[in-house]
Amino acid sequence: MAGAGFESLERCLEKHLPLADLQEVKRILYGKETRKLDLPSRAFEAASKGDFELQGYAFQAVAEQQRRPRTVRMGLVQNRTPLPADPVVKQITALHRRIEAIVEVAAMCGVNIICFQEAWTMPFAFCTREKLPWTEFAESAEDGPTTKFCQELARKHDMVVVSPILERDTEHGDILWNTAMVISNSGAILGKTRKNHIPRVGDFNESTYYMEGNLGHPVFQTQFGRIAVNICYGRHHPLNWLMYSINGAEVIFNPSATIGALSESLWPIEARNAAIANHCFTCAINRVGEEFFPNEFTSGDGKKAHRDFGYFYGSSYVAAPDGSRTPGLSRNRDGLLVTELDLNLCRQVNDIWGFKMTGRYEMYARELAEAVQPSYSPKIVKE
Repeated sequence: MAGAGFESLERCLEKHLPLADLQEVKRILYGKETRKLDLPSRAFEAASKGDFELQGYAFQAVAEQQRRPRTVRMGLVQNRTPLPADPVVKQITALHRRIEAIVEVAAMCGVNIICFQEAWTMPFAFCTREKLPWTEFAESAEDGPTTKFCQELARKHDMVVVSPILERDTEHGDILWNTAMVISNSGAILGKTRKNHIPRVGDFNESTYYMEGNLGHPVFQTQFGRIAVNICYGRHHPLNWLMYSINGAEVIFNPSATIGALSESLWPIEARNAAIANHCFTCAINRVGEEFFPNEFTSGDGKKAHRDFGYFYGSSYVAAPDGSRTPGLSRNRDGLLVTELDLNLCRQVNDIWGFKMTGRYEMYARELAEAVQPSYSPKIVKE
């Protein structure tokens, strides 16, 4: 399995394919070509100085006679943890500073809505099954230091901020949740959502810390469009995407922390497929690099104990309802992906393909209601 030495699929194709072949491969792999954004030179200079990648692309819709273009710029941030896993306070402070620098560049690029990776204020330590010090990264969703930090960023840059954190719910017995806060561009808290599906696979021992979310599939009406947050493992569940779409989401973020050995071959497919199936934009975000922990842990697979989770392969991208998608950010660098969307494309594609019109939701609902009953028997026709 490729680690940090393999930069990205895009760079590999560009390096080894003749231009004509490259164009055809990209057409098949990525759909309609996205236009490169003309981002400010000072943004590239700041990104270079800050040692993170900056890319910008635009999706275009057909001009309409009765609706103006609904143009919005999204920012997707992927990053590694800048310090060793411990101590807690230094790690959080370093991550705040790192994100602050990247958000400054996003503001230079005119970003309206920015989203960070899953549990962005901490190492993804749930593999260890240890409680301390990792549960010390949890904080109040409403008035914790990270939410206050994001409120300041939102007010300063007139930018909606989606901030996935480990939440400490002091109102309900101090339990933990995997949560994403949505901060309005005014700096006010718009609301929060929680991870609906918790993995129990490999070293993803997250149910040792928190369980499935209880807030359903909320969609947040921002000044720039209706957004939802499908956290990490939820992308493997088509009905999870569907419910956000049914509730009116035009853009669904998928902040994640996933490793190459488990999911890299699935990564380019799932969010893109969800964009197609639900007539919306999807934004897939993954962290970068390797994280090492003080104590060894096992994976329940008979192999030797180890101190690392695996390689987080970045590769963040945006997919459109027409099936087109941006190139991904690199597998081995921090990065900011700026993408300009015309939200009119959602309805335009809906009119063409009609998946929502032709969906048999009443039939699915009836049969699913039957299937969850203890007395249910699968409807298998036999000779």
